[in-house]
Amino acid sequence: MSWSTRRIPYLGVLALTLVACNTGSESAGDVDPDPIFTPTQYTVADFYKNSGFGGASWSPDGSKILVSSNSTGIWNAYVVPATGGELQALTTSADDAIFAVEYFPADERILYSSDKGGNELSHLYVRETDGTVRDLTPGDKHQANFVGWAGDDESFFITMNNRDPRFFDVHQVASDGYRKTLLFRNPGGFDIGAVSPNGRYVVLTKTRTTNDSDLWLHDRQVGTTKNITAHTGNANNVPADFAPDNSRLLFVSDSGREFAAVRAYDLASGATSTVYEQSWDVAGASFSKSGKYLTVTVNEDARSVQRLLDATSLAPVELTGVPGGVMNGMTVAPNDSALAFYANDGSVPNELYAGRIGVAPTRLTNALHASVKREDLVRPQIVRFKSYDGVEIPGVLYRPHQASRTAKAPAIVFVHGGPGGQATVGYSPLIQALVNHGYVVFDINNRGSSGYGKSFYAMDDRKHGEADLGDVVASKTMLIETGYVDSTKIGIMGGSYGGFMVLAALTLQPDEFKVGVDLFGVANWARTLESVPPYWESFREALYAEMGDPKADSARLHRISPVFHADKIKVPLMVLQGANDPRVLQVESDEIVAGARKNGVPVEYLVFPDEGHGFLKNENKIKGYSAVIAFLDRHLKGLAAQ
Repeated sequence: MSWSTRRIPYLGVLALTLVACNTGSESAGDVDPDPIFTPTQYTVADFYKNSGFGGASWSPDGSKILVSSNSTGIWNAYVVPATGGELQALTTSADDAIFAVEYFPADERILYSSDKGGNELSHLYVRETDGTVRDLTPGDKHQANFVGWAGDDESFFITMNNRDPRFFDVHQVASDGYRKTLLFRNPGGFDIGAVSPNGRYVVLTKTRTTNDSDLWLHDRQVGTTKNITAHTGNANNVPADFAPDNSRLLFVSDSGREFAAVRAYDLASGATSTVYEQSWDVAGASFSKSGKYLTVTVNEDARSVQRLLDATSLAPVELTGVPGGVMNGMTVAPNDSALAFYANDGSVPNELYAGRIGVAPTRLTNALHASVKREDLVRPQIVRFKSYDGVEIPGVLYRPHQASRTAKAPAIVFVHGGPGGQATVGYSPLIQALVNHGYVVFDINNRGSSGYGKSFYAMDDRKHGEADLGDVVASKTMLIETGYVDSTKIGIMGGSYGGFMVLAALTLQPDEFKVGVDLFGVANWARTLESVPPYWESFREALYAEMGDPKADSARLHRISPVFHADKIKVPLMVLQGANDPRVLQVESDEIVAGARKNGVPVEYLVFPDEGHGFLKNENKIKGYSAVIAFLDRHLKGLAAQ
């Protein structure tokens, strides 16, 4: 899952790598309504022949890069030579997704993370150089996460909630022998942010609301824990990185401003200063191993832009021969000599590049399958429209090549996860498959989405299913005004929070959309809020502050919960659900499906027994999304069943 640093992750879905396209922001009316060409039509399976890649950890000698890839249909760990060559599989799981974490600093052991069937109880594993594997965090009911390496490279820091399922403690794990030592016992109510390289400081996050949080610094040497971002009003403060010399902590904050900037807290003096700011949210910052370079990430209008800076002067580092578009996933080699990054133009999967800083990089991956022609895919555009009350709403618009004034296309309003997620420019096999099959897709950033300032972000608080749904309905007018959308054939699709928006549209605004596709969406808010996983305890108060307390706000939550209004559903509905989903329980989908079927409308329902919140296995995605397109072809396009 991908999440904004401005909000604790909750109900996100369909994570898209944040990348840039080469188009500017425009109104929908600026989009040329004349046809371009008729592309080759591919199956959903064809789009999953393409490979996904993520992560980039340099080997100690800089000769290899550790990545994750789903090229076999399941995510596994691979290594690729830094100068180019064949990928080598380090893990070969056929069941549970494996995500590479990092190389060990002094040898070619690797750390990786994996859960069971999408249950989100991820453990950390070490793969030894001889290929044997060891679970470093054994147990059945807890989650473990990697935090970072100690400055001397002789140990690393992890978090686990094995002591109390509600709260994560920090442990230090020895590189030699893997002995675990409790470093910080969480007193409760805090999220773990980062640990200083010398192990002295632990930065904690205390979240009051989704718009207001503070950083607390625990000093293990003197035993104190103090608030280092005390403020009035609403401000989000998120830890970024400790300096390698343990002199300061970088964090991202929107205190006193609309957009977040990078700030530094001096650990000796306690002074705070602004390090880097833009007219958009700065989403993160991290040092290279020595501290020579600083990588910053800026959320520029649904595009993630990364820049490499000199950490002392903050001057941009000139990079030679980089591909078009914008780089993301940037990682500096341990000796500061080379850089690895991903690049993407928004229509094709991420490709990994690497090379010496100042020298043109080499592309290391071939993510696009030879059977799929690049020119058949669609680069999205950022567009804006005025909503029902005049608020400007942005989003990412995908226009099929074949859509025109004389060949108007059906359209899908796609709603992201959250609450508080963001539609971003990036490669989605599902969206590209929909567009390839002739569907206009508008990936909307309704009010409450991240990335457009904290005022916009807070506009949907305790107004879900109402203010935000109004934006979704209003987007239909924008789509019709493009000149190439059939006004009688507009549907809605989304996952998680976006799935709730689908169900809300079909129950609270039942005359607006012709079909709905719900991917594990919330149907009963009171039950979902009461059943959040125990390891979200530190976020419960903030979640209730935004969505409502399931007891105190039961009347409003009942009013917006689709399951209680299922008798209003009058259009075809399709629902996909993972049986192991700990966030949106299967009963949510079971009940909305049962309610809709009572109305006599067409309802299709697919449950995947080996998936959780979001689908990780390509075979399940192909089955589910092929069924989605067939459903849309029948009920939105009006085609006969194949």
